[in-house]
Amino acid sequence: MKYLVCEKPGKFLLKEKEVPIRKGNEALLRIIKVGICGTDLHAYAGNQAFFSYPRILGHELASEVLEIGANSRGIKAGDKVVVMPYISCGKCIACKNGKTNCCTDITVLGVHGDGGMQEQISVSVDLLLPATHLSDNQMTVVEPLAIGAHAIRRAAIKPGEIVLVVGCGPIGIGIMKLAQIAGAQVIAIDINEERLAYAKEKIGVDYSIKAGSEAVNEVARITNGDLCTAVFDASGSKIALESCPEYMSHGGRFVLVGLSNGTLSYLHPKIHAKEITLLCSRNATIEDFEHVIKIIDQFPTDSFITHEVPYTKMIENFDSWLKPETGVIKATITF
Repeated sequence: MKYLVCEKPGKFLLKEKEVPIRKGNEALLRIIKVGICGTDLHAYAGNQAFFSYPRILGHELASEVLEIGANSRGIKAGDKVVVMPYISCGKCIACKNGKTNCCTDITVLGVHGDGGMQEQISVSVDLLLPATHLSDNQMTVVEPLAIGAHAIRRAAIKPGEIVLVVGCGPIGIGIMKLAQIAGAQVIAIDINEERLAYAKEKIGVDYSIKAGSEAVNEVARITNGDLCTAVFDASGSKIALESCPEYMSHGGRFVLVGLSNGTLSYLHPKIHAKEITLLCSRNATIEDFEHVIKIIDQFPTDSFITHEVPYTKMIENFDSWLKPETGVIKATITF
């Protein structure tokens, strides 16, 4: 069977290998579609932390079951399934407390182990969620939306809140829509005007603001000086992360979803005066995946996926997906 492998930073190869043989607790899947994640882009660029090469990337997967044994979920051959790509140990303190998303020994498909950029893959049945009623596109975007759903759940968003999301990339866009579904008003901030336009026109955010020196004043104007009760960073930018508390109301929450590979600095009196609640949000749990599958019809999946090519054409297109000027929000490859 064919597969794509990132041999080293900046180099993909299309190769062949034997079809995997499933173990007793696994299902053999046919990969239908793979979403390209920021993690994949970082791995290709050579700046993904905790990463080794060569690696088969891909963890946003739409798939069909080819072989499976008896299981409690009633999944059978021919069913479409979403794959939750986070493999947790089930034994550590985080897992015992239901926080499998931050397991001390977590393995993520396509990051710590080989992922789904291959025609077939064998994975644990425990990672599968039935999705026969979803389109291929919808299955592909469940995982990135689940990350947003986890962040919304961490922040305990309530109807009527005014929340701010910094970063109109795929994760930020998901957070915006999920915040709306939770009943919040949403302010979007980004440096990219095209992505701000998408957030306004397709997601329907209440307000969009271009990042810059006047952004805080604009947020204050919109909120009558109260600022936002919850602020999410989905950019991973050090500058953005360090400025986010400026947008937050007294008594508010700051949720770090984007990841910066470095040290962040805050003036303690400022964050102390606001009695800031700082929350990190990592990955997602099975509950987040189930929530997204229930509400995914409210998400504009087809406009969200802006670029699609067959896997045989990915190598020649991948470099362009690193460039904002190509207008990419979510790229996918089909098998």
